[in-house]
Amino acid sequence: MPLQLTSFSLTIHSHVAHLVLNRPEAMNTMNPAFWHELDAVLTELHRSGEARALVISSTGKHFSAGMALDVFGGAIQMDDQSAEGRAAIFDLLGDLQATFTKLETLRIPVITAIHGGCVGGAVDMVTATCIRYASADAFFCIQEINIGMVADVGTLQRLPKLMPIAVVKELAYTGRRLSAQKAMQYGLVNEVFDTQEATLAAALQCAAEIAAKPPIAIWGTKQAVNYARDHSVEDSLRQMGWLQGSIWSNAHVREAVTAMKDKRAGEFPPLSPLKTFGD
Repeated sequence: MPLQLTSFSLTIHSHVAHLVLNRPEAMNTMNPAFWHELDAVLTELHRSGEARALVISSTGKHFSAGMALDVFGGAIQMDDQSAEGRAAIFDLLGDLQATFTKLETLRIPVITAIHGGCVGGAVDMVTATCIRYASADAFFCIQEINIGMVADVGTLQRLPKLMPIAVVKELAYTGRRLSAQKAMQYGLVNEVFDTQEATLAAALQCAAEIAAKPPIAIWGTKQAVNYARDHSVEDSLRQMGWLQGSIWSNAHVREAVTAMKDKRAGEFPPLSPLKTFGD
């Protein structure tokens, strides 16, 4: 993939993409390059159809300390001195929100392997992913309230779908840290592992299992689950009928069943590459 990355490294092996935050000296904070590169990577993964699952992990002591504070002092201007400036904040936040929303709408599942601090904007990011594994030393913090602002890139919208709302309010109002163990108890984290290495290994193993399934069935499953989260059961069942009717494949079912009986990996076609009118 011809992307020049400075905030990340990206590899694709056996249909599993692995995106690694690689600015440990800066605690993997989210500077402008982070946003541009993440958006470009997700756009390309969505377009190509090569990867069938995405794992996001990190380096150094912390997963990510969130937004780089110097961004607000220089790279991004938040003008509160006029109605026009304040209106522009809406569009600026819309751009940032859209990048993390790409994790949610990506055609493949996204798994995060979290260690150390997952702070501020990093919570915004991981709540947009499908599966979260954490090491025992991991913690989560809605840091924005501690620096005098409201979390604004997805945490307050997605976290109540994942955890009890009273717990979300407590964390959002106080800026307290949530340990990995409590995060698992509340449902934010799928599983907690002893070490960072074990956490990443589990994430990659899960991704490999996903990549072995028919990609179109995984795509349909992600569509259905995300839709059901935000709609009534009646509407979701109706959507399920339309969805299944559009992607059903007798050939895929036969191959999956035969592969299980033969104790071999199934062979399934990839998602079709996407092209836009601008290509």
